[in-house]
Amino acid sequence: MSQNSTYTEDNIRSLDWKEHIRMRPGMYIGKLGDGSSADDGIYILLKEVLDNSIDEYVMGAGKTIKISIQNSKVIVRDYGRGIPLGKVVDVVSKMNTGGKYDTKAFKKAVGLNGVGTKAVNALSEYFRVESTRDNKSVSAEFEYGVLKGKEGLDETSRKRGTKVTFIPDVKIFKNYSYRLEYVEKMLRNYVYLNPGLTIVLNGKKFYSENGLKDLLSDNIRTDERLFPIIHLKGEDIEVAITYSKVQYSEEYHSFVNGQHTTQGGTHLGAFKEAIVRTIRDYYGKQYDPGDIRKSIVGAVSIKVMEPVFESQTKTKLGSTDMGGELPTVRTYVVDFVKRRLDNFLHKNPNVSESLQKKILQAEKERKDLSGIRKLARERAKKASLHNKKLRDCRIHLGDTKKENYLDTTLFITEGDSASGSITKSRDVNTQAVFSLKGKPLNCYGLTKKIVYENEEFNLLQAALNIEDSIEDLRYNNIVIATDADVDGMHIRLLIITFFLQFFPEIIREGHLYILQTPLFRVRNKKETIYCYSEEERRNAIKKLGRKPEITRFKGLGEISPDEFKHFIGDDIRLDPVMLDKSKTIDEILKFYMGKNTPDRQEFIIDNLRQEVDLVEEIEAELQ
Repeated sequence: MSQNSTYTEDNIRSLDWKEHIRMRPGMYIGKLGDGSSADDGIYILLKEVLDNSIDEYVMGAGKTIKISIQNSKVIVRDYGRGIPLGKVVDVVSKMNTGGKYDTKAFKKAVGLNGVGTKAVNALSEYFRVESTRDNKSVSAEFEYGVLKGKEGLDETSRKRGTKVTFIPDVKIFKNYSYRLEYVEKMLRNYVYLNPGLTIVLNGKKFYSENGLKDLLSDNIRTDERLFPIIHLKGEDIEVAITYSKVQYSEEYHSFVNGQHTTQGGTHLGAFKEAIVRTIRDYYGKQYDPGDIRKSIVGAVSIKVMEPVFESQTKTKLGSTDMGGELPTVRTYVVDFVKRRLDNFLHKNPNVSESLQKKILQAEKERKDLSGIRKLARERAKKASLHNKKLRDCRIHLGDTKKENYLDTTLFITEGDSASGSITKSRDVNTQAVFSLKGKPLNCYGLTKKIVYENEEFNLLQAALNIEDSIEDLRYNNIVIATDADVDGMHIRLLIITFFLQFFPEIIREGHLYILQTPLFRVRNKKETIYCYSEEERRNAIKKLGRKPEITRFKGLGEISPDEFKHFIGDDIRLDPVMLDKSKTIDEILKFYMGKNTPDRQEFIIDNLRQEVDLVEEIEAELQ
């Protein structure tokens, strides 16, 4: 510390509730982002409002929730009991104020700390709440958390309930936009966990009758399942289980009190343990846990009294007790699964026979690969020790806190110049770089043996820590960073094929992205504008005027590290890789990576012609 620095009473500040939230938003909503990732802050804002409406439904008040998202404006309307009219302002602007502290009113609510809507209010440039009950209505409007007006106790014929409108603050959530695919996935999870609830988004209806069974049905097609979905329900627990014919690793969906615990927790650990114990006991064989769970697709949901999560965003359950006089989470889950799954297997011999064949097949494959897997691990360890392929981030080197997991990113690059630029300009705390050596192998139709035999795939798998399951995935965001030319596009497609072929859940769970880098730099002596599209280039030229200097970037290696830090920092632009649910993974791979077909040839020619026409037009203007 500098000898000239001072520490006096003047250095001590007391922040009011909104100042603290705006200064440290990550403490309340996790990472910020621009909406390109499903766990970005703008979706957490929506979730915090929705959680209150869901809790109303759970308490038997209101069967429909209506949502409108138009550009940046979000409206959520429920038909629950409505906020008590005398407390409308306090509930959204006073910390530690809410109805969920009284467990008689909200026995198993998602939010217990009275923070959610306050964070939404503080982080929105505009926020309005309106409550209707007993034929009366009260509303209040805020800007950046500051109360601007209140209308009270008006007589009304509107149905009871709460309506919240907010516009996230663009100064905090830079260049943000809502991707409706992410919102729809969130809403599907809500209706799976609350059968009978209807949620309407921009006129599109979401509804479920069969809970977690519908979740698995929508995520794994009938012809990709080893056997029909096993669906088991208890008073405070629900599970669904099947096995995939097309994926190698384990895939889980876990929930607590309606909250999607993307990082699992005590309940998911107990669920996995219960499956192994039940199957070992049923067959009377000490099968390897990995063989039992290989290719499983499972979902578990439990309800806990006053749950304890490991962060404000509630992505991992820390509770060990169910609450009240109930046993521990582990005991409760294990006992339920052992009893009910064992009964199911005895009553359904066809399923138990298929399952045993699957386990024995996994056992044979593991033993066949045991030698090569051991050598592959040793190669991966050696490569890491010599920093040959992976330039890791400090989170995984033990130099910073693990709680920053949501911000961790692995850039997959090709070529020394591109990887060098990203390595020099990255945030060393959370961003890592994996360098490819040339084009990776087209692995379409190959077995997982190739992952261990091929150095690139083996080291990438080791870097991600996804050999058996993505539960311990080391990076929340996996970003493909290749040139936007033909070779770069081909490399990009080969990497996506690798994940589709062997780890499709990486894509299903929203971890894989394409890095957008600017196509042009437009500048004059006073200002520089980076443009990601032809439209942005034209707008930049209009803004700067008088023939500004225009540079077209043809590859990542042409962008200096000083410039690159703008494109992988706060203003990073990512395109998520998403699956078309109307097609199987095999159909997708066959179209793009299989033998040439007239349809694929036509698709390539059409897209290539559009790209060539655009490039020729741009280069002509730059003459």
